[in-house]
Amino acid sequence: MIRHEILLIVALGVGCVALALPGQLLTGSPAAAYASTAILVGAIICASLRIAHHAEQIARRLGDPYGTMVLTLSAVLVEVVVLGFVIFHEGSPTLARDTIYAAVMLDINGILGLAALMGGLKHGEQSYNDDSSRTYTVMILTAMAVSMVVPEFIPGEAQHAYSIFTILIMITLYAAFLRMQTGPHSYFFSYSYPEKRRKQEARALPPPSARSSILLLASGVVLVGVLAEVMSKSLSASVAELGVPIAIPAIVVAFISASPEILTALRAALANRMQAVVNIALGASLSTVILTVPLIEALSLLTGQPFVMAMTPVQTMMVLVTLIVTAINLNDGQTNAIEGMTHFVLFATFLMLAALGL
Repeated sequence: MIRHEILLIVALGVGCVALALPGQLLTGSPAAAYASTAILVGAIICASLRIAHHAEQIARRLGDPYGTMVLTLSAVLVEVVVLGFVIFHEGSPTLARDTIYAAVMLDINGILGLAALMGGLKHGEQSYNDDSSRTYTVMILTAMAVSMVVPEFIPGEAQHAYSIFTILIMITLYAAFLRMQTGPHSYFFSYSYPEKRRKQEARALPPPSARSSILLLASGVVLVGVLAEVMSKSLSASVAELGVPIAIPAIVVAFISASPEILTALRAALANRMQAVVNIALGASLSTVILTVPLIEALSLLTGQPFVMAMTPVQTMMVLVTLIVTAINLNDGQTNAIEGMTHFVLFATFLMLAALGL
């Protein structure tokens, strides 16, 4: 167990040091702030990987639809916890919007693009169920249009009422999608691959009990909160010292929440299982928009924290181009390296625009 939970133990050790030496991390030299931020981000990623693992163990025991809910909510919970602390210390009303936008770019153009590129170079064309890609794409487009494009045209006096509407309609949309995904249309999200023989491990450990998985998952979330509290302060100090655009903290938060999906998707692509990549990349994007938006808006309304969800014209254009390219590329049931390269070019463009502060 100790060997399997080494990442969580490392994160716990970093958290103990950070709590014991908060002044040295924040009042030291700029180099110390940069180094501490990088170490804390790495520790949060380590904890996030174990949270994702134990959520998967619980999901296997529960089965659908509850298993799918656990996986989705655990990923969104990590993002909301980190994002909440960073927003509190940064005080930027646009940080939540920028983080959700960055997560969509990272999931679709980064994860899906790199996975399709690497898998295409190794296997050529890779098959999947195109019903899943069409369903995910239209759901992401609908959710982002309602929650992040339409608010640009809502007058200030009506923003509060529209935020309440957004919270309710996003929850309704997610509930309907979950019902279809785990019920009548569950076959949309699966693909039959030929089974491969797997070597039996002579000393394989039995999976942890449900109680152990729940306790470790809850401990990981608490640990992420502790680390995020300290990391948000050092990140704020580092950003102020460097004078980098506000999009950089948003990308950091998005990368932390997407780190488990990145490794899983790349392994699936190299194993010639593109259906898993499509479910991970597009499913993570949909979960980020459809669950993070109402949670952040609800927290902002309760605490009085100002927020802006309407995307900028550049962000809106990038999202529209990304979803159009996704709809075209993922419409025939096969991916290849060329399609992966188009998404990766869009991801590189997103990074360039972020570096320019756009």
